[in-house]
Formats: sequence, C-alpha cells, structure tokens
Amino acid sequence: MTTTIDPTGTPTGTDPTSTACGERVPGPVGDGPLRLVHVHAHPDDESSKGAASSARYAAEGVQVTVVTCTGGEAGSILNPKMDRPEVVENLSAIRRAEMARAAQILGVSQVWLGFVDSGLPEGDPKPDLAPGCFALVPLAESTEALVRELRRLRPHVVTTYDETGGYPHPDHIRTHEVTAAAWEAVGDPDRFPDAGPAWQPSKLYYHRSFSRSRLIALHDALVELGIESPFADRIKQWVEETESEGADLTPEPDTLVTTRVPCGDYFEIRDNALIAHATQIDPDSGWFSVPLDVQRRTWPTEDFQLVDSLVPTSAPEVDLFAGLRP
Repeated sequence: MTTTIDPTGTPTGTDPTSTACGERVPGPVGDGPLRLVHVHAHPDDESSKGAASSARYAAEGVQVTVVTCTGGEAGSILNPKMDRPEVVENLSAIRRAEMARAAQILGVSQVWLGFVDSGLPEGDPKPDLAPGCFALVPLAESTEALVRELRRLRPHVVTTYDETGGYPHPDHIRTHEVTAAAWEAVGDPDRFPDAGPAWQPSKLYYHRSFSRSRLIALHDALVELGIESPFADRIKQWVEETESEGADLTPEPDTLVTTRVPCGDYFEIRDNALIAHATQIDPDSGWFSVPLDVQRRTWPTEDFQLVDSLVPTSAPEVDLFAGLRP
C-alpha cells in the first residue's frame, strides 16, 4: 500500500506493510547494495540535476544508474569553443563519449533507452516535431522500454522530473510521462510480461534543486560578499512579476521539497561531470560563477520531492533511502 507525502510533509495513506490482495509490495532490501536509478531525457541532464548526490551515494557504495532516454542528437552546441564543423558532423557520437566521461567522473553506471532526441521547437508557430522522435513514440512503447530496464536494474529508489519536465522541453515532459507510467507498471507481472520479472521500487522522487529559494539564498550570499550575482536579473524579474500578481516571491515548487540530501563535499565532482559535456557546457559560463565555498556554506544540499513511497517515512528527509536503511 502506498504511503505518499503531502506538500506539508505529512504521510498519508494506510499501512505500507499490508499485503492485501492487489497491493504493491516493494522489492526486498538486503539482496545486494542499495540501488538508485535516475531517469533523464538527455546526456548532461544527469550532471546538472542531482549529480552531487549521485556522486555521494556512489562513493558510499550505492549502485547508481542513469537511464538516458535519448541520445541528445538534436541538441544545440552551446559551447562556442566546440561549435566547429567536425563536431557538428559527429555530434551524436561525441555526446555519447561525453556521457561516458561524465558517468566515470560521477562513479555511476549509465544506459541508453534508445530513443531519438525530439529537439526544442522554437518560433511562432513552432515547427512540428520530427516523426519517430521520443516525444511522439507511443507511450506504451517507451514505457515498456523503461520497465525492462527497471526490472533488470531492480532499483529501490527512482528519480525523474515533475509533469512540467522542469522546463518545457518535449523530451523532459515525455520523460516524466514515461517514468510515471513505468512506476505504475513495473511491479505488476501482468503488465509488459515480456519485459522481465516484475520488480517494485520503494520510492519515487522528483528533482527540485532549481528552486527560487536556493537561487535567492545564493544571490544574497554573493551580494553580502561584494561578488556580482549571476541571478540578479532573474530575481528582479521574479520580484516584478510577484508584486504585480500579489503573490509570494518563493511559491511552489519550493514548498514541495521534502528531502534535502547533504552533498556539498561532492560539488566539485558535479561540476567536473558537467564540464565533461563540452558541447553543451561552456566552462566559462555562469554555471560556475558562484564559488564552491559559498555554495557549500549557503546551500549544501540537492533537493527532491518524494511523490510516492511504499515504505514508512516522514518529511523532512535527508536521505533518498530513508525508510530503507536499517
């Protein structure tokens, strides 16, 4: 039986240890290392979301695997130093090599789900997505592919994006949809019976590290130190918008955070993994403008929202495996 966590951090639902007919029973703990699977849309997402906590858990002996839904083939080259003809011509292979390097830096395993990047449509009107891309593949097909990987990997914890995708890229939204559908199907032996023996993960989380609260805290810390803040224009825009709407400056999803994983000691590893995605990340960009010591003092965690749990737990948590460890 499911124990969910409402936005105030209160567990709801009935006893998750109940075994009445038809109820989901989480897979056992103690059959090997604890296992964590992050489901991401593109290569580089694993290094910009949850990377420091991934590195921490991997260093502690957790088996961490990144499932990457697409190859990132349609991504733009965002680092001007890499915008060269030979890179453009071989972008798919280069992005795979970048992913391998980032995984090595983080100490995690990585698998490709095998779908084609949908690209980010721009313009007015926006162009149609290319036939066969990830966002247009029938949901049952992509869900079965993820179910097969989850049953093979047998994770105790799964993470992905919320229904907005974190930002409105069609692949991010589709990654949420596919992961949500797989979460419901993976433990049911009658669903996708050819995808391997059923396995039910215990907990599902959404990434919540890109919060207004965090950016405002980092901005204030930089201003206090007399360091130019890369967030000043964004916060000014937020203030103007919220004042005109009569709203709070830090509304949802900040209030949805249930779990803050301390991982400041791994911020440098996170940044090195991100820099490994050289076609996507300019090492001289604003991504790296906040000194690591300021980040560690101000916001030493990566943040998540627990959206489903089949084991007893309560918020606030400091561990994605709360309720699973002895």
